[in-house]
Amino acid sequence: MTNNFVFESDLAARTIRIVREFNAPVEKVWKAFTDPDLLEKWFAPKPWKVETKRMDFTVGGVWLYAMVSPEGQKHWTQYEFTAIENCIAYSTTGMFADEDGNTGAGAPKTYRNVTFLSIGSDRSKVETVITFTDEATIQMFVEGGFKNGTAVTLNQLDELLVLE
Repeated sequence: MTNNFVFESDLAARTIRIVREFNAPVEKVWKAFTDPDLLEKWFAPKPWKVETKRMDFTVGGVWLYAMVSPEGQKHWTQYEFTAIENCIAYSTTGMFADEDGNTGAGAPKTYRNVTFLSIGSDRSKVETVITFTDEATIQMFVEGGFKNGTAVTLNQLDELLVLE
Protein backbone atom coordinates (compact mmCIF):
# COMPACT_ATOMS: atom_id res chain seq x y z
CA MET A 1 0.00 0.00 0.00
CA THR A 2 1.11 3.53 -0.67
CA ASN A 3 2.08 5.78 2.19
CA ASN A 4 0.69 8.95 0.54
CA PHE A 5 3.46 11.27 1.73
CA VAL A 6 2.56 14.97 1.43
CA PHE A 7 4.97 17.80 2.23
CA GLU A 8 3.70 21.33 1.56
CA SER A 9 5.46 24.51 2.56
CA ASP A 10 3.87 27.95 2.51
CA LEU A 11 6.58 30.53 3.10
CA ALA A 12 4.10 33.44 3.19
CA ALA A 13 2.08 31.74 5.95
CA ARG A 14 5.28 30.37 7.55
CA THR A 15 3.86 26.83 7.68
CA ILE A 16 4.85 23.33 6.67
CA ARG A 17 2.19 20.64 6.39
CA ILE A 18 3.19 16.99 6.42
CA VAL A 19 0.77 14.11 5.91
CA ARG A 20 1.75 10.45 5.97
CA GLU A 21 -0.13 7.17 6.11
CA PHE A 22 1.08 4.05 7.92
CA ASN A 23 0.22 0.35 7.75
CA ALA A 24 -0.45 0.13 11.49
CA PRO A 25 -3.31 0.88 13.88
CA VAL A 26 -3.46 4.43 15.22
CA GLU A 27 -2.62 3.30 18.78
CA LYS A 28 0.67 1.82 17.60
CA VAL A 29 1.58 4.94 15.58
CA TRP A 30 0.63 7.19 18.52
CA LYS A 31 2.96 5.23 20.79
CA ALA A 32 5.82 5.58 18.28
CA PHE A 33 5.34 9.37 18.31
CA THR A 34 5.03 9.69 22.10
CA ASP A 35 7.34 7.09 23.67
CA PRO A 36 10.94 8.40 23.92
CA ASP A 37 12.44 4.91 23.56
CA LEU A 38 10.62 4.45 20.27
CA LEU A 39 11.28 8.02 19.07
CA GLU A 40 15.00 7.39 19.46
CA LYS A 41 14.70 4.51 16.97
CA TRP A 42 13.25 6.52 14.08
CA PHE A 43 13.10 10.31 14.60
CA ALA A 44 16.52 11.14 13.08
CA PRO A 45 17.63 10.25 9.56
CA LYS A 46 20.43 7.68 9.75
CA PRO A 47 23.36 7.91 10.40
CA TRP A 48 22.15 10.65 12.79
CA LYS A 49 20.40 9.55 15.97
CA VAL A 50 18.20 11.05 18.65
CA GLU A 51 19.19 11.16 22.30
CA THR A 52 16.47 12.02 24.82
CA LYS A 53 17.61 13.82 27.94
CA ARG A 54 14.13 14.02 29.43
CA MET A 55 10.53 13.57 28.39
CA ASP A 56 7.39 14.32 30.33
CA PHE A 57 4.50 13.65 27.96
CA THR A 58 1.93 15.73 29.84
CA VAL A 59 0.49 19.17 29.15
CA GLY A 60 3.20 21.56 30.34
CA GLY A 61 5.82 18.80 30.20
CA VAL A 62 8.78 18.84 27.82
CA TRP A 63 10.78 16.63 25.51
CA LEU A 64 14.42 17.74 25.52
CA TYR A 65 16.44 15.85 22.95
CA ALA A 66 19.55 16.11 20.82
CA MET A 67 20.03 15.24 17.18
CA VAL A 68 23.43 13.58 17.33
CA SER A 69 25.69 13.58 14.26
CA PRO A 70 27.84 10.57 13.35
CA GLU A 71 30.81 12.57 14.77
CA GLY A 72 29.00 13.04 18.10
CA GLN A 73 27.93 16.69 17.69
CA LYS A 74 24.66 17.38 19.52
CA HIS A 75 22.02 19.85 18.39
CA TRP A 76 19.43 20.33 21.15
CA THR A 77 15.72 21.04 20.79
CA GLN A 78 13.01 21.32 23.41
CA TYR A 79 9.29 20.84 22.82
CA GLU A 80 6.75 21.86 25.45
CA PHE A 81 3.49 19.93 25.20
CA THR A 82 0.62 22.41 25.11
CA ALA A 83 -2.31 20.04 24.41
CA ILE A 84 -2.78 16.26 24.39
CA GLU A 85 -5.82 14.18 23.38
CA ASN A 86 -4.84 10.52 23.72
CA CYS A 87 -4.50 8.80 20.31
CA ILE A 88 -6.09 11.83 18.59
CA ALA A 89 -3.71 14.82 18.69
CA TYR A 90 -1.04 16.72 20.50
CA SER A 91 0.46 20.20 20.18
CA THR A 92 3.86 21.60 21.08
CA THR A 93 5.86 24.77 21.21
CA GLY A 94 9.44 24.09 20.12
CA MET A 95 12.70 25.97 20.36
CA PHE A 96 16.37 25.25 19.87
CA ALA A 97 17.98 24.90 23.30
CA ASP A 98 21.14 23.95 25.10
CA GLU A 99 21.60 20.58 26.82
CA ASP A 100 19.86 21.90 29.96
CA GLY A 101 16.80 23.12 28.04
CA ASN A 102 17.75 26.80 28.18
CA THR A 103 16.54 28.77 25.19
CA GLY A 104 17.69 32.17 24.06
CA ALA A 105 15.50 35.15 24.84
CA GLY A 106 13.55 36.07 21.71
CA ALA A 107 14.71 32.92 19.89
CA PRO A 108 12.41 31.71 17.09
CA LYS A 109 9.71 29.20 18.01
CA THR A 110 7.73 26.60 16.16
CA TYR A 111 4.18 25.54 16.93
CA ARG A 112 3.44 21.96 15.96
CA ASN A 113 0.01 20.33 15.78
CA VAL A 114 0.03 16.58 15.18
CA THR A 115 -3.22 14.74 14.52
CA PHE A 116 -3.81 11.00 14.22
CA LEU A 117 -6.63 9.43 12.21
CA SER A 118 -7.58 5.79 12.00
CA ILE A 119 -8.12 4.51 8.46
CA GLY A 120 -9.93 1.26 9.05
CA SER A 121 -8.62 -1.14 11.67
CA ASP A 122 -5.01 -1.44 10.55
CA ARG A 123 -4.04 1.86 8.85
CA SER A 124 -3.43 5.35 10.16
CA LYS A 125 -2.87 8.84 8.87
CA VAL A 126 -0.77 11.44 10.69
CA GLU A 127 -0.96 15.12 9.80
CA THR A 128 1.59 17.57 11.19
CA VAL A 129 1.31 21.32 10.74
CA ILE A 130 4.34 23.33 11.82
CA THR A 131 4.00 27.10 12.13
CA PHE A 132 7.18 29.17 12.39
CA THR A 133 7.44 32.52 14.15
CA ASP A 134 10.45 33.50 12.12
CA GLU A 135 10.72 33.74 8.33
CA ALA A 136 14.43 32.91 8.33
CA THR A 137 13.81 29.68 10.28
CA ILE A 138 11.21 28.28 7.89
CA GLN A 139 13.49 29.26 5.01
CA MET A 140 16.31 27.28 6.66
CA PHE A 141 14.04 24.24 7.05
CA VAL A 142 12.73 24.37 3.48
CA GLU A 143 16.13 24.91 1.89
CA GLY A 144 18.08 22.69 4.29
CA GLY A 145 16.74 19.27 3.40
CA PHE A 146 13.93 19.01 5.94
CA LYS A 147 11.59 17.47 3.35
CA ASN A 148 14.02 14.68 2.48
CA GLY A 149 14.96 14.13 6.12
CA THR A 150 11.28 13.89 7.06
CA ALA A 151 10.62 11.36 4.29
CA VAL A 152 13.56 9.25 5.46
CA THR A 153 12.49 9.30 9.12
CA LEU A 154 8.90 8.39 8.30
CA ASN A 155 10.17 5.46 6.20
CA GLN A 156 12.24 4.41 9.23
CA LEU A 157 9.05 4.57 11.29
CA ASP A 158 7.39 2.23 8.77
CA GLU A 159 10.20 -0.26 9.38
CA LEU A 160 9.88 0.08 13.15
CA LEU A 161 6.09 -0.40 13.10
CA VAL A 162 6.58 -3.79 11.43
CA LEU A 163 8.94 -4.88 14.23
CA GLU A 164 7.08 -3.49 17.27
